[in-house]
Amino acid sequence: MAPLNGNVPPALEGKKRRIGVMTSGGDAPGMNGVVRAVVRMSISKGCEPYGIYEGYEGLVQGGSLIKRMEWADVRNWVSIGGTLIGTARCKAFYERPGRLKAAKNMVLHGIDALIVCGGDGSLTGADKFRAEWPGLLKELVETKELTAAETAQFQHLNIVGLVGSIDNDLSSTDATIGCYSSLGTICESVDKIDATAMSHQRAFVIEVMGRHCGWLALMAALSTGADFVFIPEKPPSGDWEKQMCTIIKERRALGKRKTIVIIAEGAHDTELLKISPTRVKDLLTNKLGLDTRITTLGHLQRGGEPCAYDRMLSTLQGVEAVHAVLDATPETPTPVICIIENKIVRKRLDDAIKATHAVAEAIEAKNFAEAMKLRDSEFSEYYTAYMTTTATDQPELLLPKEKRMRIAIVHVGAPAGGMNAATQSAVAYCLARGHTPIAIHNGFPGLTRHHDDKPQGSVREIKWLDTEGWISTGGSEIGTNRGLPSADIAKTAECFALYKFDALFVVGGFEAFTALSELRKGRGEYPSFRIPMVLLPATVSNNVPGTEYSIGSDTCLNALVTFCDAIRVSASSSRRRVFVVETQGGRSGYIATVAGLSIGAVAVYTPEEGINLNMLTQDIEHLRQSFATDRGQNQAGKLILCNEHASEAFDSMEIAKIIKEEAKGRFDARHAIPGHWQQGVRPSPMDRVRAVRLASKCIQFLEDYAGQTEEAIAADSQSSAVIGIKGASVIFSSMVKLERDETDWKERRPKNEFWIAMKIVVDTLSGRPNPGVKRN
Repeated sequence: MAPLNGNVPPALEGKKRRIGVMTSGGDAPGMNGVVRAVVRMSISKGCEPYGIYEGYEGLVQGGSLIKRMEWADVRNWVSIGGTLIGTARCKAFYERPGRLKAAKNMVLHGIDALIVCGGDGSLTGADKFRAEWPGLLKELVETKELTAAETAQFQHLNIVGLVGSIDNDLSSTDATIGCYSSLGTICESVDKIDATAMSHQRAFVIEVMGRHCGWLALMAALSTGADFVFIPEKPPSGDWEKQMCTIIKERRALGKRKTIVIIAEGAHDTELLKISPTRVKDLLTNKLGLDTRITTLGHLQRGGEPCAYDRMLSTLQGVEAVHAVLDATPETPTPVICIIENKIVRKRLDDAIKATHAVAEAIEAKNFAEAMKLRDSEFSEYYTAYMTTTATDQPELLLPKEKRMRIAIVHVGAPAGGMNAATQSAVAYCLARGHTPIAIHNGFPGLTRHHDDKPQGSVREIKWLDTEGWISTGGSEIGTNRGLPSADIAKTAECFALYKFDALFVVGGFEAFTALSELRKGRGEYPSFRIPMVLLPATVSNNVPGTEYSIGSDTCLNALVTFCDAIRVSASSSRRRVFVVETQGGRSGYIATVAGLSIGAVAVYTPEEGINLNMLTQDIEHLRQSFATDRGQNQAGKLILCNEHASEAFDSMEIAKIIKEEAKGRFDARHAIPGHWQQGVRPSPMDRVRAVRLASKCIQFLEDYAGQTEEAIAADSQSSAVIGIKGASVIFSSMVKLERDETDWKERRPKNEFWIAMKIVVDTLSGRPNPGVKRN
């Protein structure tokens, strides 16, 4: 609150700032993660954070709606949906008198920087507020609301924007805070509807949010294998009724028992006339005779706890927002914190808003090609992947016969969520292009031992309907195995030749990477290996060189976060209890670290850092101090995450015993091992959509080698590659380079792991002392 005597507090020393944080516009899962990150990172940097309650209304009203935030105020906020500091529409802020009040309240509290999490309207308002700031202060002095001395230290206002929106409707970023949580809710609902639709051979028309943006509808259609989708940016052609009925009729003729149509609430035709769910339902009922129902998900899509990705994204972007405030000068344009592929970046807010508005203008002008282009390249790629992998008959996509290939598909290693989605996508893309997709069942041991079994061998061509529904199933429908080609390399080569494989698509983790390495090295002796080969990393451990993201890792994180949320309830109910949770991840600490970031763990133990007695001693002392200052607050349970290979001497059980012993009765400690629970049941939406997109790219990569000689392929180092997301790009990396320069073969992980810096963020936001520094 403002000082009782009305005086403005003096400026903080140096570059330290008083930073206000607010949430505005529609609520989105992950907003609380932003507030927590901003508050704790601000405190760690010596700044003073202020929570502005009820959005711009709190800024205008001031008083108790602007509150100094302390470290403990945001405990466990990262796991809670909605926004705990509230959001509200504020007509007063639209008018200059309202903004004058807001400026005065900020000055009275000494706030000289503002971090706003909201949609494009909220961020546009913030940028306008900054532009008017000098004039607002001048007017406050002229009207004697404030003195020149009181405003002297506030001549410049820095604002940083973060996008909290379930619609993912801001251009310049691949994902907005909350969008994947909302998508998860939609997919979970559609998966359940799918079961009843199949049981009764029904059709369902499902309306999702997205008044001006079709991201939710498109991603939901891609994630669930929907038969047709309506989005504002790409309306169907003039004869869409006939087109939709033809597609659905063809699939029913193939034996499909159910029909799912997904429609964005802002869907329209090419003349901008609204397409309603009722219109689609009547069409399916009257033209095709299908028993059709409508389901409108509504505000269900906004609710619930944030998924692991939104917790991570909100935390990392909140931290970056504080850094942006401290880096800012009076001349720095207002930034918005974005993510491109896997990289957190700053972009100019005005450019992002302009690009977003340009999409709406293009739609209004019926320039839908421009609207798709303006969204971003990833959006267009997903749309292309959906159209390519869901249609059964697309003669325009067929390659000439001499370019068509026999493409083998094999899963290697432990199962991971999204393996089946990748396979379904690869099969559909192959069939659309005229290739022959061939499944190798049960990995390389299945190939060498059971390829000629009767009545059915392990090498089988796959048809379109064979993979129906795979996109939403966990595990591996064609079976996976840790066995490597080297177990019988000669027989493997013989089978490659016998079944005339022209290309190989491998899905799996580090064992798959090793298998691809063995096949590449065997090209000199075995000509049948002189074919293009590509690996799509799929492992919960996310430890494959050549990528920062592996299919299945997001599913694992969601499962682990759900488990930890449940464990925290027990820990909090007992109040003075610590749980040491053992995570999977092999010899990579990625899962433990990102999960720790997503649940607000007290500490994370990884193989890269190891565990020693000094570290445990410091952490136990940190726990003592933390419990001592809880002051009876609820939600006081604490979690420590320990990777399964973090130490040869200390496992999760031993660590829990040590903590309990050293606690001397002041608090309790238990251990918990989720084990294979972490592999999940159904793949997460992110793993589904990325599997579809990346698998399609892999087949495109392979078909580029069609018609080349064995010698040319063997001589091309790029012909054996790993697809991966690195920074802001999707790239194919040569196995030769990865094996030589980027692989820690002993520890089965990349030499340089991109996520290591996240470990520092986990420690900072938990208040954990630097484990390498001895406490006084």
